[in-house]
Amino acid sequence: MTALFFFWIPVAAIVYSYMLYPVLLRILAAGKQPNQDVYSKISHLPPVAVLMAVHNEQEVLKDKIYSVVNSDFPREKLRLLIGSDASTDNTNNILRELSATMDCVSCFFYRERRGKAAIINEMAGIAREDILIITDANAMFEKDLIFQLIKHFRNEEIGLVDSNMVQKGLRSSGISLPENAYISREVRIKYHESLVWGIMMGPFGGCYAIRKKLYYNVPDLFLVDDFFISMKVLTGRYKVITEPRAIVYEDVSSSLAEEFKRKVRIAAGNFQNLGYFFSHVFSGIPGFAQSFLSHKVLRWLGPFFIVSAFLSSLWLGVENSFYRYLLLIQISILGIPLIDYLLGKIKTHVLILRFITHFISMNFALLVGFFKYIKGIKSNVWQPTRRNQ
Repeated sequence: MTALFFFWIPVAAIVYSYMLYPVLLRILAAGKQPNQDVYSKISHLPPVAVLMAVHNEQEVLKDKIYSVVNSDFPREKLRLLIGSDASTDNTNNILRELSATMDCVSCFFYRERRGKAAIINEMAGIAREDILIITDANAMFEKDLIFQLIKHFRNEEIGLVDSNMVQKGLRSSGISLPENAYISREVRIKYHESLVWGIMMGPFGGCYAIRKKLYYNVPDLFLVDDFFISMKVLTGRYKVITEPRAIVYEDVSSSLAEEFKRKVRIAAGNFQNLGYFFSHVFSGIPGFAQSFLSHKVLRWLGPFFIVSAFLSSLWLGVENSFYRYLLLIQISILGIPLIDYLLGKIKTHVLILRFITHFISMNFALLVGFFKYIKGIKSNVWQPTRRNQ
């Protein structure tokens, strides 16, 4: 009986989080309208400060700054604050050049690496505007992005608005296609969460807007700053929503190795946030427990569910042929990344195998990230992920 419990409960948790929860959300969101209390004209919008921490972003920095200042948001209401985190390439020269010709761009240069969170904390303290947009250097703004984000802040209940990240640079030879599918699915899930409860589990760090008064400094050594910031808004009982029409473009990574390193870092940060915010599950905020547990916590525990199901079926399979078959299926699935790798060596790409490889690598990254978290986070300094490999 114990072995059955440790097999079927983990299997049910995985199926629920990845398959049933999104379906349930879609049903609950049917017929619900997004926030209607919005600014209708650009001229009515409040001033905005766009905050950005950069490190060695010479390849994308000019395009990023132009995508911000050339948006259809009034230039007189816009300020761009950029902190260079000890950049060693041509980043600082680009910043000096552009800030000299653009009154709305202010740059700050740091000689020692401090990490993205520390830079954003400082930029938020400098900003005088009531609304902040926090963004990454490789996330390019659509013309009306700022308006689509900021229009919601007419509603005093809304504290944070996330954008819709659209991926570019997709390739069949890497993992960009399954990563893009995963991100697109996440956008839909978060949008449905915001329709149902006014709660959305973590913005994409590439671009989101927040009320300055709700910005809470990210603690030292925290790795996933965007999730921490949004959770502080939620636990302050403000709404956190997604705006699908607020579009930013980002080059998705195609390298499994690069994406794995990034996901290990995110995983370690996820467990930091789990420890920090788990007590709020029982705070009575409508929808908080459902979305946090269903969308995030169960997924973060995914590798442990997989290990539990595997070991249980190994035990059960000694006397039951049904569980022996299930064990063989699990072994076959876990072996797919090797098959996918070998096929890739001969330039053969089978999409379904690539999706399975992506799922397994995500869960392995969660496992590695968990042990990194247990060992103790020593630094939150980051290296920008290489794109279009």
